[in-house]
Formats: sequence, C-alpha cells, structure tokens
Amino acid sequence: MENHCGLAADCHTNYLDTMKPTLINKRFRYVNWGVTNILIGINFVVFCLTEFIFPRLTYTLALVPSYVLYGHYYWQFITYMFVHGSISHFLFNMLSLYIFGIAVERRVGSKEFLLYYLLTGTLCGVGSYGLYYLANTNVVLLGSSGAIYALLVLFSVLYPRAVIYVFGLIPVAAPLLIVLYFVIELMSGLFISDGVAHMTHLLGLVFGFLYIIIRMRMNPLKEWRR
Repeated sequence: MENHCGLAADCHTNYLDTMKPTLINKRFRYVNWGVTNILIGINFVVFCLTEFIFPRLTYTLALVPSYVLYGHYYWQFITYMFVHGSISHFLFNMLSLYIFGIAVERRVGSKEFLLYYLLTGTLCGVGSYGLYYLANTNVVLLGSSGAIYALLVLFSVLYPRAVIYVFGLIPVAAPLLIVLYFVIELMSGLFISDGVAHMTHLLGLVFGFLYIIIRMRMNPLKEWRR
C-alpha cells in the first residue's frame, strides 16, 4: 500500500488540546522519538531469531491458545504481534507499519502512538484467543496485522482526505478502504478457511474504532465526512 496526502499545517499539534482531560483521556506530552522505526527494528530482530536461529522460539512467542490455557504463557498476548511466519508476511506488515505509523506518530506523538499500537494489538490477541477457544480450535496466531489494521483506522481518521494506493495501483480513499476491509474480513472470517486470521484483522478495526471514540473522543464517521 502507498499513501498520498499532504500533512495538515497543524499535524504536530495535540489533538486533545481543546478537550478537558479525564482519567481515561489524560493527554501525553508531545514527543516524537521515532517509535515506528524502533518497532520495525524489534520485529526484524525477532524475525531473524525465529526464522534463522531459534525456530522453536516461534511457539514461545506466538499466540498458541493451548499454551496460554494450560501453560499460562500470558505474555503471548503481546509477543505474538512481533512474530511473522514468512519473509513476505514480515515485509508486507513492516511496509504497512512504516507507511501509516510514521504519519500517525507524527500527528499524535510517540507515547500515544505506542499506547494505541500495543493496546489494540494486545486486545486483538485476547479477543482472538477467546474466539479460537470457543471454536475449540488450536492455532498458532502470529503477526502484527491486527495492530496494523487498527493503525489504518486511526490514519483514516487523522487524514480523512488521504488516498491509499492498494497494490500500488488502485487509488482508494482511506475511509472507504476501512469500510471495504471491514466487509471483506467479516465475510472471509465467516465463510473462508484459508489459514489467515481474518477475525483478528476484524478485531483490529473494531478496537481501533473504540479507542478513537473512548480515549481520543473523536467520532470517526464525523471526521470521514470532512
């Protein structure tokens, strides 16, 4: 994916400046530490370790429901999003993280960006675990796709006029892409069994939407109408 948008003149201002903070909405002091690049670096190190040096480490870090249930591997709710199953999986997710992460982090600051990324990714892990447990399915869930889908939601809200080039060729307005992804992932999760965690992607969209409403006190639909 590629994005094509001009950053607004106020892209470095805090989106909560005009709001009275509460416990849930307490703002962070704006800093830009380049957390996006740090996350990509961590993903790269983990990929090298699990792919080339310690392959069995994958099962320690990825989300395996039976390991969580019987072995109490609760850290997997976080670490699964740093593990990838193939070079293409890794490259696609990291490219998406770089494209959308840089723009979002620049707008909201590194602290808010990191909280958003880790919290939505963790909630996707917890939600996926519940779904797979109810379905009595033991899988190996890995990859940062859930958090990246959530990141795409926030990008579309902060930059509602942005155009994203799907496959580098097809221009789609960012808000419209969110709607299309929601429909695609919902239908795929319900009717297609292809080894892709479509419901995790769907949860990323949902948790991203809820975070924006609850913590940021922004209405995505209202922002999209702009």
